[in-house]
Amino acid sequence: MTQEQHLVHSAGGAAPPTGPAALRRTNLSLILRHLRDHASGSRADIAEATGLHRATVSNLMTELLERQLVREVGIEHVGAVGRPRRAVALHGAHVGALGLEINVDYIAVHGSDLSGRVLVERRVTFDTVGSGPDRSLRRLALVAREAEEAMRRAGATPAGIGVAVPALVDAAHGIVTFAPNLDWHDLPLAARLSSALGPMRVPVTVDNDANLAAMAEYTSGVAAGTPHLVYLTGEVGVGGGVIIDGKLLRGADGSAGEVGHLPVDPAGDPCGCGRHGCWETKVGLAALVRMAMPEQAYELADVMVPDPEERVMEIARGLAAGDRRMLDAVAQVGKWLGLGGSIIVNLFNPGAIVVGGYFAALAEWLLPHAQAELKRLVVGSSAAQCRFIASGFGFGAPSRGAANIIVNQLIDDPLTIMDPTLRPAVP
Repeated sequence: MTQEQHLVHSAGGAAPPTGPAALRRTNLSLILRHLRDHASGSRADIAEATGLHRATVSNLMTELLERQLVREVGIEHVGAVGRPRRAVALHGAHVGALGLEINVDYIAVHGSDLSGRVLVERRVTFDTVGSGPDRSLRRLALVAREAEEAMRRAGATPAGIGVAVPALVDAAHGIVTFAPNLDWHDLPLAARLSSALGPMRVPVTVDNDANLAAMAEYTSGVAAGTPHLVYLTGEVGVGGGVIIDGKLLRGADGSAGEVGHLPVDPAGDPCGCGRHGCWETKVGLAALVRMAMPEQAYELADVMVPDPEERVMEIARGLAAGDRRMLDAVAQVGKWLGLGGSIIVNLFNPGAIVVGGYFAALAEWLLPHAQAELKRLVVGSSAAQCRFIASGFGFGAPSRGAANIIVNQLIDDPLTIMDPTLRPAVP
């Protein structure tokens, strides 16, 4: 196994330790997971919540404090006699998680530490389609190295990289099997990126952008904790991440949620997937731009591709000014958004449909049309229970989700960050 293959294999889940090591890993994970889900807690609180013996919690807490993965945050007083308890919280300021998203016209970055403190967040305009996979991977590696340097200056060393891609992904092996809007086929992205990163030897995980965004929304978004949730990307392409009973729905081969390719108009426009009339040809950002600003349509060869947010803000200004062409375009997209949403609600009965990207940026004009169509087309009472909600993460949800998946991997297997060589330097 090459070093690159080892890094990718580790990201997908290396063979778990057995015996005492497995028990220690499980117990450490229970403690860190509890602290991730709660602002803080005493050792006694953690023992009660996890079912671990207090002595076990105390011993492991000593080690976690020594490694600076948790920190003491004050004294809690419990009961009438005010017994003091030292509260602890997740820390790990020296352990970084780097999330990247590569999409049609940009690369996004979200870097955080173990506790979720944001260390770097940016978006770079980039013509991924016109650059092809080789140049795109070189640029992605450059952006990753720049982000790593920024995180190191903030005191954190990235322990893993997550990459969000608008594609069908073999997540276990880090392979992009088909990205219709990027024109990528069977690209071993994790292995190629690991190789391109050179001295930056960290595990690379690759997953679908909508899946990662859905997990970010479920963890800390506008509908956090909603057990039945659907997230829709609002990009040139449209993807969906489906949360059922608090867990991501992947399907038989990992391709669940490809709602952008629901056939809604067989006689409609051609789609990047090779078919006609897919839902994303009606509601994707390319469709809106074609209707609202035809002189800037994506398919025009002589048009320079700007940051997608710039295009969306230009449309928002036109809508606010009452531009009739833009208002009509948004109304039409909104109706198609509601139609596709009704199919999703009839299939999955979610409590909310969270919309990101440009859907969120234009929510005040777009969602009333979508909600009305949803109410008209959904069977039964589901329409009254389910609403479209605009994400607060904008275009950043997939890269945030990519960083979150690295944090989750570290918490699920804390032994990867318990090595004494990773101990932070004492100033």
